[in-house]
Amino acid sequence: MFPYPFLRCMNFRMDKKLVQLLPIKLSNNIHGFLRKFLFKVLSFGPMPKHIAFILDGNRRYGKKWNLTEGEGHERGFCNLMTILNYVHEMKFQYVTVYAFSIDNFRRKAEEVQLLMRLIKEKMDALVEDKSMADKLGIRIEFIGKLELLDESVREAAKKLMKTTEKNDQLVLLVSIAYTSTDEIVHGIERSCMEVRDEDDDDGMMIKVVDLEKNMYFGGYPDPDILVRTSGETRLSNFLLWQTKGCLLYAPSCLWPEISLRHLVWAVLKYQRRFSYLERIKKQ
Repeated sequence: MFPYPFLRCMNFRMDKKLVQLLPIKLSNNIHGFLRKFLFKVLSFGPMPKHIAFILDGNRRYGKKWNLTEGEGHERGFCNLMTILNYVHEMKFQYVTVYAFSIDNFRRKAEEVQLLMRLIKEKMDALVEDKSMADKLGIRIEFIGKLELLDESVREAAKKLMKTTEKNDQLVLLVSIAYTSTDEIVHGIERSCMEVRDEDDDDGMMIKVVDLEKNMYFGGYPDPDILVRTSGETRLSNFLLWQTKGCLLYAPSCLWPEISLRHLVWAVLKYQRRFSYLERIKKQ
């Protein structure tokens, strides 16, 4: 049964003709009021704290609309900023995005260079103009095997993390040069190094809690919702360890097309299955 039946009749996008007749400021105010009302209704149910996204479909979006190379990823970044604004209003505490996989390094050298250049440009832009991050209180952390990145990209990531380190309203975890298998291996290696330094016999055993502590995502809560756009249900080596009790939502839209209605629907599905997900986590 639909969790909130009256939401069936709510149109998440105002009629285009009506928007054209309204002053831009008034239109924005109406949109803002409706969003706040909708988020208030959602808050009466159990709200997720951590949502993760696999940003799938940027290249296909570019081909679909005959855009120049890299422009699909540009549109995807712009949409990410919009989604971050929504999740901030919904009072999420953590957002994780799968920005670049270790496996992506196998793509054509020209494509990898293009993506790295785009990523660095966005990092530099957020450092130079930190109004967006400060307005939403976003602290940005980069997760993964960062030594695989070019030095210039690593330095840009360090500057951005330093610039936003005092923000405390929303944590954005950017998985770059990341795969889940690499994260698990990293956790095992670090745990073995700690065990080797232990003197007592009991310290020779690696415990799950020690392994999780030494993984890239150690210290952060597991995601409550994992969204993969373009309709794919594969995890693609992303957060395999952390998604046992996580809702997987796979809308058919491409990443640059994801919107508020998809985000709201993901939360409604989470609320509908909350009890089941909580039982899974406790097993």
